Amino acid sequence: MTSKPSTPSVPARAYETVLNSIEADLRAGRIKLGDQLPGERTLAETHGISRASVRDAIRILDAMGVVRTSTGSGPNSGAVVISEPAIGLSATLRLHVASRQLSVEDIVESRILLETWAAESADLTSDPQRSAAALEHAGELLKAMDAPELDREEFHALDAQFHVLLSSLAGNAVIEAMMESLRLSITDYVSESVQGDEAWDDIAAVLRAQHHGIHEAFVDGEGKRAAQLLREHIEWFYAESHRI
Repeated sequence: MTSKPSTPSVPARAYETVLNSIEADLRAGRIKLGDQLPGERTLAETHGISRASVRDAIRILDAMGVVRTSTGSGPNSGAVVISEPAIGLSATLRLHVASRQLSVEDIVESRILLETWAAESADLTSDPQRSAAALEHAGELLKAMDAPELDREEFHALDAQFHVLLSSLAGNAVIEAMMESLRLSITDYVSESVQGDEAWDDIAAVLRAQHHGIHEAFVDGEGKRAAQLLREHIEWFYAESHRI
């Protein structure tokens, strides 16, 4: 019996050594949020790789929202550990949407699933003060979106904040990060989907009314109604933007 030829293993890239090491240190608590990573030279010597490979690793961590880099000296210079998971998720999703490997339709459907679940799972009584503050902030965003002089890009930015903020009431950090990443991943699609100011003015008027209805349902603690209104709101805009 002849044996199958073994598949040669792909050698790990040098920068992956740094990524794996930092992941291990984060898991073990040796590195925490706000800590500054060792400098390029130290990391290169520690892992026996070039400083160029270290820079590649830091750039990847920056793009993933794991570190923030800055020049200069002091505790906030170099690569400082942060946690902004939506940055990396949204950047990845945007590229795959652009390459047409992920459809906007699937992204929209995922948004509906997450937002309706979050609305039905929102517990305003577990932390009343936090919930009241979030709903008050959402109300302020609605007032800002109601301003007639508001341009389209500003409206979309406020709209994104509004949806992510309401989703945060479910108290699930992963859902919140995913929601923000999904919103960011189709920002260009949303902003480019409606051509012409007259068409946008009519659509914006409907979106404003829908937003107020959704907010009212949350304030009243009616999660199921809020979920249904969210579904109708998202589906309506997607259908309307395809109709134009």
